[in-house]
Amino acid sequence: MVSDRVDGGDGQQPVSDALADVPTQESAHQVEHPLPRVLAIANQKGGVGKTTTAVNLGAALAELGYRVLVIDLDPQGNATTGLGINARNLELSAYDVIINETSLEDCIEPTSLRNLFLVPATINLAGAEIELVPAFSRELRLRRALEGADQDFDFIMIDCPPSLGLLTVNGLAAAGEVLVPIQCEYYALEGLGQLLRNIELVRTNLNPSLDLSTIILTMFDARTKLSDEVAEEIRKHFGSKVCRSIVPRTVRLSEAPSFGQPIILFDSSSRGALAYRELAKEVSGGASQRVG
Repeated sequence: MVSDRVDGGDGQQPVSDALADVPTQESAHQVEHPLPRVLAIANQKGGVGKTTTAVNLGAALAELGYRVLVIDLDPQGNATTGLGINARNLELSAYDVIINETSLEDCIEPTSLRNLFLVPATINLAGAEIELVPAFSRELRLRRALEGADQDFDFIMIDCPPSLGLLTVNGLAAAGEVLVPIQCEYYALEGLGQLLRNIELVRTNLNPSLDLSTIILTMFDARTKLSDEVAEEIRKHFGSKVCRSIVPRTVRLSEAPSFGQPIILFDSSSRGALAYRELAKEVSGGASQRVG
């Protein structure tokens, strides 16, 4: 049995303590999610593989033949550059969708991968949180933009900022599901309870159908006992919501964004590419594509 203490009981906190404020999730009944599916990829902690998952899971789903739209709501624009789009050359972006209520269709950019499309982010999004404060129906701008547009795609993946501000609330209010990437390290577990409480607040006040459907374990380092302990505790708390496939910590996954390519194009046979291909099969459940 795996020890409950980090690094063999050297005085550090047990891994289970980090999840003390996280309620155990019921996993006996899995909610069915027919296509089209809108997933908000959210975690208030940065550096957990959120954008990496948005880009690479989206690319792997596109490779399977699904039409996929990634919406970059993060002012840092990492999903945009990771998909090879230069934000300086853009006339329209996610900012225009949220602030100016520009048609989503007018802001969609093709990527180098067939079936994969992007609503890019620009630095303008950095001011959107403040601009949204006095705005009418400020939490529902993205939901309204998606009305009807979801019929053009099988999967829409919203890359939310690593915070719980109005941009993330827009993402959660527009989605049917929440996908949470969790880094297999101790500090990545802290604040998870607060994230779940905020998801519940959005469900109660804005989006009753929102479902925490998927948890992906990222940055798994097989050389460390801690990664195993964290994975075990997360599976204990969240059951079948946790994907069986795990994303390893690899250099190639870290390098791919600087070349503007998802991992399946950058290094098709790498461990990271294989992991996201397996995740795409798992997340899709083999659902038939609705659109041509």
